Amino acid sequence: MSWTIERRGRVAVVTMTTNPVNAQNRAFFADLHDAFDRLERDHPHSPAVLTGTGTRFSAGLDLGEHFPLFAGDEAAVASWFQDYRATNMRLFTYPRPTVAAVNGHAFAGGLITAAVCDRRVAVPDGARFGINEVPIGIPMPAVYLRMLAYAWGEPVASRTCLQGEIFTSAEAHTMGIVPELVPAEELLDRAVAIAELTPEDCIENYAYTKRALQAPTLRDIADLSDPLDRKELAAGMTSEPSRRAHRRYWEQLKGRPAEW
Repeated sequence: MSWTIERRGRVAVVTMTTNPVNAQNRAFFADLHDAFDRLERDHPHSPAVLTGTGTRFSAGLDLGEHFPLFAGDEAAVASWFQDYRATNMRLFTYPRPTVAAVNGHAFAGGLITAAVCDRRVAVPDGARFGINEVPIGIPMPAVYLRMLAYAWGEPVASRTCLQGEIFTSAEAHTMGIVPELVPAEELLDRAVAIAELTPEDCIENYAYTKRALQAPTLRDIADLSDPLDRKELAAGMTSEPSRRAHRRYWEQLKGRPAEW
């Protein structure tokens, strides 16, 4: 299902609707690109707010699709990762103000999607945040580590990614993962207000300044992270120890043995 885009004044509110928890799979990737194609075509000067539905912002990678993929060959995983990388790179470098209105849980890839927006506001109650790739047998892509270091600083990115802790809204706020907490009924209004902070005739100035701020991170991605990901990431995702961790986590999560 294509994501919805609703205008609130000059701000485009993009609601992710791929599936009930916005698990990230190839359909999600296609929906993201379709939404940003429409933003560029129909709302080229609009700041954007990105949000989910219900009590989920995004549950991260669709493990039912991806664990079987990781049980296959490295070439297929490497090809898939280029598609995945393109989604968050597109969001990270989008030349308009982007605000994540984090309406609920944001795990793993879902939290990365929130983090690569320029600003984040989240609900104060009932939501959990975490990047649990390492403990479930998925090496964190180097490209995403650089993005998270840009968004949160190295110490927070390190703590969040290395051990896969799950944080409450209050803990995530204290750490700077979500700099602002807003009651659910005020969340979108606040996100729109943040998106509107840049005057309409200063949008290109915003785009230039964003490129300049991100230049060191993009240099590190091109020079350091991308070569590392190309050489080692697929092998790490498909190694036998990683596959054992995948099967163990699947059994814990689903209460049944893995079928791959």
